[in-house]
Amino acid sequence: MSVFSMAGLGQWVAAHYDEHGPVKWLAFALEVFAGLVLMFLMLLTCADVVGRYFFNNAVNGAVEMTEIGLALLVFAEMPLITWRGSHVVVDLLDKVMSHRMIQMLGLFSALAISGGLYFLAERMMYLASRSLRREVVTEYLEIPVGYIIQYIAVMSYVTAALMISYGIYRLFAQPRN
Repeated sequence: MSVFSMAGLGQWVAAHYDEHGPVKWLAFALEVFAGLVLMFLMLLTCADVVGRYFFNNAVNGAVEMTEIGLALLVFAEMPLITWRGSHVVVDLLDKVMSHRMIQMLGLFSALAISGGLYFLAERMMYLASRSLRREVVTEYLEIPVGYIIQYIAVMSYVTAALMISYGIYRLFAQPRN
């Protein structure tokens, strides 16, 4: 069966993603988006290097496009890393603490991180609306900065929500050691 049919795509996603329900499709969409951005960055860098060294003419605005592409890439993957629990975790004290205490600290850290992300996203939304109101654009390509900031804020909201749900999930679903 072809991956390009809807049934084939659904089977492929079901076979390659461990998430359930709409999170599976969100993960797939965000990874496709991140992959396309990464491919664009790779092609842009190749074109810029070839243009710079062989034709003595770099791609105009390559630095701006790279900065924007990196922001798109990082904030597309941030919710996925959060939901999968792929953050770096230091567990130096886990052997001397009770399982219940570790669970409570995990929930506390999930709430603290999601709260921080929420308030950061609120501030970014304010800055995005201010940038759009003032018509702030990038230096060379004149891309409106507010839309990029809004994207970062929305992805921070999504990550905050997923961090809370991940913390609650770990509290109730983690097997006892």
